[in-house]
Amino acid sequence: MNNQDCIFCKIVAGEIPCFKICETDNILTFLDIGPVNKGHALVIPKVHYENIWDLPSELGQEILSTAQTAGDAIMKATGADGLNVIMNNNKAAGQLVFHAHFHLIPRFNEDGFQHWDQKEYDNMDEAQVLAQKIEKMITGIN
Repeated sequence: MNNQDCIFCKIVAGEIPCFKICETDNILTFLDIGPVNKGHALVIPKVHYENIWDLPSELGQEILSTAQTAGDAIMKATGADGLNVIMNNNKAAGQLVFHAHFHLIPRFNEDGFQHWDQKEYDNMDEAQVLAQKIEKMITGIN
């Protein structure tokens, strides 16, 4: 199942070149052409899935294993001090290509890349109510 207009599907099909890092039967990992830091890579399933909710869990396990292997190699090759593993899901979360993908971003102590601002709950009761609401959504209990 590929999306004809998807840039990542075109990369998988060989219609658009990439700087490949590693590949399995199901996964392709390549350098991001607009990196946060040099060595920033993308881990994608070869089959088109829009986001994490569409991704089969067994494929997610293979993606995680690939991210671990590629991430370790990226850190060693770049001399990075750390590595972010990030997945943006849906437009509001910053997803630009609607083909499931994980970012492997090498981080350096003084790279200037900022994290998001943290917020607070109004009080602990608000946090508890929300936690219970989410738990009910998971367990299916109303």
